[in-house]
Amino acid sequence: MEPMALWKRILILLICGWGIVGAIPNLFYGRVERHNDAVAAIAAAGGTATAEQSAARAEWPDFLPSALMNLGLDLRGGAHLLAEVKVADVYKSRMDSLWPEVRDSLRGLRDQVGAVRRAPSPDDVLRVTVSNPDGMTAALEAVRGLGSSVISLTGVGQSTLDVTAEGNDIVVRLSEAERQATDERTIQQSLEIIRRRVDEAGTREPTIQRQGKDRILIQVPGIGSASELKALIGQTAKLTFNAVVSRTTDAAATAGARNSLLPSLDETGVYYIVEDAPVVSGDDLVDAQPSFDQNGRPAVSFRFDATGARAFGDYTAANIGAPFAIVLDGKVISAPVIQSYIPGGSGIITGSFSVEESTRLAVLLRAGALPAAMNFLEERTIGPELGADSIAAGRVAAMVAGVAVMLYMVASYGLFGLFANIALVINMALIFAALSAVGGTLTLPGIAGIVLTIGMAVDANVLVFERIREELRANRNPARAIELGYERALSAIIDANLTTFITAVVLFLVGAGPVRGFAITLGIGIVTSVFTAVYVTRLITETWYRWRKPATVVV
Repeated sequence: MEPMALWKRILILLICGWGIVGAIPNLFYGRVERHNDAVAAIAAAGGTATAEQSAARAEWPDFLPSALMNLGLDLRGGAHLLAEVKVADVYKSRMDSLWPEVRDSLRGLRDQVGAVRRAPSPDDVLRVTVSNPDGMTAALEAVRGLGSSVISLTGVGQSTLDVTAEGNDIVVRLSEAERQATDERTIQQSLEIIRRRVDEAGTREPTIQRQGKDRILIQVPGIGSASELKALIGQTAKLTFNAVVSRTTDAAATAGARNSLLPSLDETGVYYIVEDAPVVSGDDLVDAQPSFDQNGRPAVSFRFDATGARAFGDYTAANIGAPFAIVLDGKVISAPVIQSYIPGGSGIITGSFSVEESTRLAVLLRAGALPAAMNFLEERTIGPELGADSIAAGRVAAMVAGVAVMLYMVASYGLFGLFANIALVINMALIFAALSAVGGTLTLPGIAGIVLTIGMAVDANVLVFERIREELRANRNPARAIELGYERALSAIIDANLTTFITAVVLFLVGAGPVRGFAITLGIGIVTSVFTAVYVTRLITETWYRWRKPATVVV
């Protein structure tokens, strides 16, 4: 039997060693997870650690690998939400922002259309009444000019607006193509912002996907409750910086044209009249971090991009001594007086915050504003007890399957069956190490995939051993029989596992949720089982044969 090349032996041993070492942290999951969380918290705090964080970090040596596979919602527990995006809010916002443009476009036609005012209408419609209908044709032409052309599925160069006349009224709606495009943009933007908010909170392997026309499924393992998740993602977090016209305690005060009456967030009974047009908006933010003000109270520091910094600096330079409202979701967080010119585009938001509230606000501001509010149709908090029971049941199933397979292999193939069992143990270690390395998620179906892999892993060994038996019956010497057994079984092994691997890839690409969890463990298990069955058992067999040099071999 021609010995395996030295570099192949070394490579096989290195891969096996990596698998064993990489799988070990998962045997101490809770301890390693606390260690990793403490390391991340210390890094975020600039290297300053609390006593509790130092103790958690000491639970696992830093020189050992600490990568863990993620546990899915069904194993770890967490929160499940099904949210409906209120796309109608976006239509209302579009119509509200369009009204000043329509009014300005008709200003030059006052001699033809007379007085112009906005009439009551549904949220997705802008109705403008003109006092002189004789100028309606010119008015319609002017308003239609506000609609930019779009490329849609139904045509090229269509207008974004549908403008018609009804008596003395100009009726403006979004065109059908633009409504479809708006719905799609709103859902996609909501998906991205929710994903960013969840990622900013440090959770691992969330499931965030679209369901149907206007719904989003959110599943986050490891989070405390559904209400905690709702607090994180449900807030619109629209931040603006507006000029203050006046401060009042009259809830029915008239704001005036192009102004809004907004309540104070932390001052009961206090209202601010602010200009509708913001000086700077949250869209210009590039960073927001929890911090503390000069009095040691929780606050949020922020920084604008170049455009926002210029506008912020110019306004503060021209309005020293004037109040400046910081508005979050229609409420005034604070309205400080501008004491001096603020260059650089950075500042701090103060208010009656707790540390948790300032941290959450910073997360929301960094992630951006949701384009529309969400209505939560379904919410569930899944406790970790279900996950613990599932893990325990999966562990028992894997152990029973493993012991049964090992006993069968030893009973059928003797010493060679023992070699296959050693390879099976290494195969399990490689699966867990690979899941940890790629950050894969282990779900309940994933455990089923691992148990299935245990049974499938020895299939290749069965093919090899049966082939060796055939060569021995043909009076081959033991060394040649072993060599031909591995060589001639290889093509059948690859063909058999390739078809299953293709199925796993299709399940991963087309499936979702639990199906993908099953596909991940099945696919990784196929690759590692072929490696261990073909190369690891051959290395063990060659090493044994060169050491013992038996005259006969019984398989």
